[in-house]
Order: sequence, then C-alpha cells, then structure tokens
Amino acid sequence: MKLLVVGGAGYIGSHMVKMLAQSDHDVIVLDNLSTGFRQSVKYGKLVVGDLADIHLLENLFTEHHFDGVMHFAANSLVGESMILPSKYYRNNVSNTLNLLDVMVRHNIKHFIFSSTAATFGEPEYSPMNELHPQNPINPYGASKLMVEHLLKDYATAYGLNSVCLRYFNACGADPEGEIGELHDPETHLIPLILQAASGRRKSITVFGRDYATADGTCIRDYIHINDLCSAHALALDFIQSGKGKGALAYNLGNGQGFSVQQVIDAVVKVVAADGFSLKIENGERRAGDPAVLVADATQAKTLLGWKPRYPDLETIIQHAWNWEKKQSIP
Repeated sequence: MKLLVVGGAGYIGSHMVKMLAQSDHDVIVLDNLSTGFRQSVKYGKLVVGDLADIHLLENLFTEHHFDGVMHFAANSLVGESMILPSKYYRNNVSNTLNLLDVMVRHNIKHFIFSSTAATFGEPEYSPMNELHPQNPINPYGASKLMVEHLLKDYATAYGLNSVCLRYFNACGADPEGEIGELHDPETHLIPLILQAASGRRKSITVFGRDYATADGTCIRDYIHINDLCSAHALALDFIQSGKGKGALAYNLGNGQGFSVQQVIDAVVKVVAADGFSLKIENGERRAGDPAVLVADATQAKTLLGWKPRYPDLETIIQHAWNWEKKQSIP
C-alpha cells in the first residue's frame, strides 16, 4: 500500500515508518520537525510541512494516491497543554480537521489515529477497558477526545473508516538499535532514568512514595514501541480488509502494571551489567498523578489479533538502554 504517515519523524512515527517500509509499503512522511527529527526518518520519503498548510496537503494528495493515512502529529505534553491550551486545540483538533477534509475530498477512506489514555481522565477502575468513561482532565486529553468524536461523525457522513488506538506508556526502542526515543525536553520515565544512569542527568526523582500501592510508588502500563506499532499495522489491515467499518477505538497496553520503583530496580539491573549505576532522589507527589493506570487491551487482542512481543519490562529497558548508550557513551 501507499501510506501517508503524519508525524513520522517523531518517536512513535519513526518506528512505525520503519515497520511499514520493512513490510514493503510505500511510505511518505509528513512532519514539520517541531518535535521530530530529520535523522529519525530512515525509511520512506520525508516531506517537511505542516497540517495547517492546506495548499501543501492538497498538492500532496493530488500527487500521491494514498491507500491510508496514519496520524501521529499531535502535541502531547500534558503540563504544557494546561498553560497553552490554544496550541493544543489548534494543532491537535483544527489541523487534524484540515487533514480529514482533504482525505474526504480525495476519497481516502482509511485512517489510523494515535489517541491516548488521557481521554479517560481519572481512573474509576483498573484495568481500564473501552467502556471506561471518558472525562479528560487536561486540554491534551480533551483535544484527543474531540478528534475521536470527529471521527464518529466523519464515519457517518463521509464513510471514513478509522481506528483510534489509546495507549498508555509507550517506551523502549527499535530492537535493532537503528532508532529510539528522542524528546526535547524528555518527559518519559524510562529514558529519564536511563539518562541518570548514563550520566546525562545527575539523578532521577521519584515523585511520591505514599501512594496506595505495594511499594508506595505509582503504577503504570508500559508498552514496547514495536508492539504499539504492530497494533497500528494490524488496525490498518483490519479496516483495509473490510472487517472493520466506522469509527473504532481500542486500548493498547500490556495489561500489567509496573511501579516506578519496579522500573528503577529493573534499570539498575540492566545497567549494572555494563558497570553503571544511578542516583535516586525523592520528591513530593505531582498534582494529577493517579496511583494506578493499567490498560485492558482485550479488544485489540481479540479483534485485531494483536499480541505484544515484548511484554517483559527488562527487555523493554534493555532495548532503551542500548539506544541510550549510542546517544551518550563514546
């Protein structure tokens, strides 16, 4: 298939592009490089541009007949969304509308959307399935939920088939070590801990040790980046084959949670094999951090045939550590 991957220079998008290219798909990447990196696009053709540029989109869809579109080009920092909500609604909602309208005009019927567990807000139960109420508590989650609503209306009005994949904590790196996690600033737990181990940071801070969990630290569901991407590929096949119609949405996660302390312990074990260690500091709880966030991914497994290949925490961390060493250690 010929596919457009929007945001394909970012962390998730670049891994997706590699997986698609290795499956013999013809991939065009559209990215404005605001948070993505040119060097992360190892496969496909990169077009530098923005979803706000409707003229560019029209030219792109006129030049290429795409069989499907994958969308990863969202702003995704929860804290920033509280300070700059206009940025999040403009890019995550308005710019996505631009993309969807061009798709409709060019009769492209297959769309995979990168959504998030942030659409759920505070967890009412765990693990969280697709029936969990969606009450986002920040503009980031609200902007993603708005797109989910848009896709339902576009399915009814225009016959656009889509799958929203709501994931929890994407992590790890390409097992072959070719690409990995690059963020500036970095906000994700595993790379932050690994940077403390490699020496790029002085220490790692644990925010709160008084949660109602076994060791007092927050529990999260960590999903390997390649497992996440394989779910996107299966979702595209699902709607391309005609099995999935309308606006569908599935949760993605390993279905098991690991506490912050368990992640730190696993990192300590992995990096010790290379003679590294890290300094740990304790801080106060952060506002809005739930004690437990774990996904119920039964629907994705049952309907898409998805099965995580790398559910083991140490394997996830080893792949991420291999990447971190390439960035920081001569």
